Amino acid sequence: MFRPSIHLINKEIREKKFKSILSTVTFFLFLPALIIIFWLFMKGYPALSWDFITMDPIDGMTAGGIFPTIVGTFWLVMISVLVSCPLGVVAAIYLSEYAPDNKVTRMIRLAILNLAGVPSIVHALFGLGAFVLFLRMGTSILAASFTLAVMNLPVIITSTLESLKAVPQSYREASWNVGASKLQTIRHIVLPNSIPGILTGLVFAVGRSAGETAAILFTGVAFYLPFLPQTVFDQCMALSMHLFTISTQVVGVPDAYPFATALVLILLILSVNSIAVVLRYYFRTRRKW
Repeated sequence: MFRPSIHLINKEIREKKFKSILSTVTFFLFLPALIIIFWLFMKGYPALSWDFITMDPIDGMTAGGIFPTIVGTFWLVMISVLVSCPLGVVAAIYLSEYAPDNKVTRMIRLAILNLAGVPSIVHALFGLGAFVLFLRMGTSILAASFTLAVMNLPVIITSTLESLKAVPQSYREASWNVGASKLQTIRHIVLPNSIPGILTGLVFAVGRSAGETAAILFTGVAFYLPFLPQTVFDQCMALSMHLFTISTQVVGVPDAYPFATALVLILLILSVNSIAVVLRYYFRTRRKW
């Protein structure tokens, strides 16, 4: 029998130690999220009920439920993702597959990275000037969703770019060698293998859209509405804005209401993100490398 050498034994020991360190760091990064969710549940549990989910706010938002805010959040997230995801993917495909490597392209990439770091209140002012006033959309779901879409574009473009770059160049060359055009190669080879990375950007976009307050404050979200929105040109309520309002602007709100609202918001984001993660895992297992 062959016995492992001292060098191999020491190497395995170092690998186990490094793995233990990484596992410990990961645990301590995940622990605050668990503590926050548990704390919100304990504080908000007295207010959680089916009526709290399905009723409208009443008595000056000191009682009732949060159903209009859930509907408004759904409108904002869905429209912003439907706008930003196709635009972001198309822009990433152009930058990755078609754009030449020159100063203009590098400036565009730098602008995208800088746009990701712009504070949300600046996006809010841009949305107010561009969509509400210049394009005459008024304070509406459409204007707020477009503002969120502009915020989401850098994340989606960046994640899609990295996913496109991860597809081996040999896949493209093999497709071209059998007579496929560049467009056919992108459509049938590159994009299907890039879906996990695109879904990663989508997860971040959904979370940011659902939890954003400043960007929708001036563009489409109302303090209180006694009706549900019927079209994209109506205003709406949103969970993030409602949480801010009942926490700081309304007197007489039960102590459990803000915590229950925050818990519902987090659970909704986690639910949508979980679906995206499952889809990402499914497509990742279908990749050929």
